[in-house]
Amino acid sequence: MTFHELQLAGAFVITIDRVNDERGFFARTFCQKEFRDHGLNPNVVQCNISYNRTKGTLRGMHFQAPPHWEAKLVQCVRGSIHDVIVDLRPQSASYGASVGVVLTAHEHKLLYVPEGFAHGFITLEDDSDVFYQMSEFYTPQAGRGFRWNDPAFAIAWPIPPTLISARDAAYPDFVPALAR
Repeated sequence: MTFHELQLAGAFVITIDRVNDERGFFARTFCQKEFRDHGLNPNVVQCNISYNRTKGTLRGMHFQAPPHWEAKLVQCVRGSIHDVIVDLRPQSASYGASVGVVLTAHEHKLLYVPEGFAHGFITLEDDSDVFYQMSEFYTPQAGRGFRWNDPAFAIAWPIPPTLISARDAAYPDFVPALAR
């Protein structure tokens, strides 16, 4: 695996190293030792999958409040998504900054989202599946979110959303006190 740090400290795009043969290829997508060596949280306690029927499905922006902040390893295993993360760590030099990354099933890249970040994505094609590895158990009372188009972050979504859950649509603009 090759780790490419993004402009938000601690966030990485991970490119797999393929071993190709006549059958296709084989590659690792996770290694506790390599994650630890790069200063990333190697703890995986839960895995989730998100199936999205239609292009333009937006999920986010989600995070868990401390002490339940979670690291995520995100991979699009079918279709494609535009994945967005926002740094919510108050002491961070990149506090409030966001970055978007396109993840496709064809490229097999992964996004490492550190603790203290909000996360969301929009599907770029129908029938897109997203697989997550989580460092913390889901804790409903710690679940938080903010509006996908909150002007404080000015996230540049590549296409307009066509489907958003009622919960995600009802999130307010970001309230810093709720992230602590």
